[in-house]
Amino acid sequence: MKVRFQADVNLNENIVTGILRRLPEIDFQTAHAAGLHGLTDYDVLAIAAREYRILVTRDHRTMPLHFSDFIKSRHSSGVLILSQKSNIKRAIEALILVWTTSESEEFVDLIRYLDS
Repeated sequence: MKVRFQADVNLNENIVTGILRRLPEIDFQTAHAAGLHGLTDYDVLAIAAREYRILVTRDHRTMPLHFSDFIKSRHSSGVLILSQKSNIKRAIEALILVWTTSESEEFVDLIRYLDS
């Protein structure tokens, strides 16, 4: 199955906009569209998992721990953590590369760091 993305609340929406401008066929849901504002990391992970979406975040501080706890009892479509230092253009390129070269099954219950 093709990769589907879910933006976390801390992901700059310009990244999502830039990706969709280049490749509108990518299924990339914003945090706003998913109603993620004010939710816990666990709830965000549950929503992404329920919709078979890979969560894309910049939260390298708390998300890895919550993800580790989450996959002890549930399955996840995966998490991609973008570097805090990456600029928008490099983040867009990295995520497009993931989408064009990967299948969603490759990320199940995995967390990956993208040094974009």
